[in-house]
Amino acid sequence: MASFNKVILLGNLTRDPEVRYTPKGSAVCDLGMAVNRVYTTDSGEKREEVTFVDVVLWARLAEIAGEYLKKGRPVFIEGRLQMDTWDDKQTGQKRTKLRVVGESMQLLGARPAGAGAAGETAGEDRGKLSRVRRLSPSRNGRHFLN
Repeated sequence: MASFNKVILLGNLTRDPEVRYTPKGSAVCDLGMAVNRVYTTDSGEKREEVTFVDVVLWARLAEIAGEYLKKGRPVFIEGRLQMDTWDDKQTGQKRTKLRVVGESMQLLGARPAGAGAAGETAGEDRGKLSRVRRLSPSRNGRHFLN
């Protein structure tokens, strides 16, 4: 049976990224994203719905998200769906949660003040869109900017 598991999200962060490290030293970052959808009803009324999505990033991608992303910043994530299952310690019931495992990320929007390139002052950088950075895994498992 054929299957395909791909998710593409463009939205804003609902909270600051939470970066932690596994016992073996791998970085893990949890993000919350809000993704908006605007549509028109049959009666012609415009409506907006918001979907909140949990995203997890690993390795260098997690470190970069922790360094450059903040609540409210726009971000583009490509990844896959993953179902997490655990036993609730309070009720003893099985719990499940669907989340996105990010495999690549693009940082969008203007750079924060002071984050400009060498020789560029924060004042010159304001109002410009920053160069979009796409982070993808290489063959050796590390991430790089392109």
